[in-house]
Amino acid sequence: MSPELNRLAELLPAPAEPQTAPNWSVAEENLHATLPTDYRELIEAYGGGLVDGYLLLLEPGCPNDVYDLLKVSAAREEANDALWEYEDKPVEMETEGNRLVCWATTDNGEYLYWLIQPGDTPASRPILINSESGEEWERYDMTVTQFLTGVLNGELHTDTFFDRFPLPSHEFRPARQMQ
Repeated sequence: MSPELNRLAELLPAPAEPQTAPNWSVAEENLHATLPTDYRELIEAYGGGLVDGYLLLLEPGCPNDVYDLLKVSAAREEANDALWEYEDKPVEMETEGNRLVCWATTDNGEYLYWLIQPGDTPASRPILINSESGEEWERYDMTVTQFLTGVLNGELHTDTFFDRFPLPSHEFRPARQMQ
C-alpha cells in the first residue's frame, strides 16, 4: 500500500472483506485513458462505495450501476456535451483534446473528474469538481488519495461540497453491500 493510501486508511477504515479488482485493461480501453495508480490502489482496497454518507466513489464495472465508473462517466460526458452547447465550459475544456472522466459524485449532484490532457501522465491529472448547478468549477492539482485525505482530515476545504461533509467520524459503505 502506498504512503498516500496508508494516510487515507488511517482516517477511513477499509472494508474487512477483500475486494475483487476490476478488469483494469477493459476499463482503460472503454475510457480511452490509463487510470492513475493511486486510484487503482484505492479501488483495490475499498471498491466503489459511499464515503461519510455523501461522496460516491466510483469503481469500473461495479455491479451496483450507481457506482459504476464506466456508466457514470459516459453519462456525464454526454450530459456535459449537451450542456456546453448552451453554457460556458470550464476554461480547461477550451483546449482541443482535453477530456473529463468522472471518478466520483455526491448525493447532492456534484461531480468529480480527472482532467485528461493529450500527452499527460495519469499521476499528474488535476481534479475538477462541478457544482450541482453545473455552473461552478473548482480545480485541485493533486491525486485522488491526496484529495480524499485532505478533505477528510480537514486540511482541504471545497466550497462545492455540502457543509456537513465530512462527518466527524468517517465511514465507508461498500457499493456491493447496497444492491
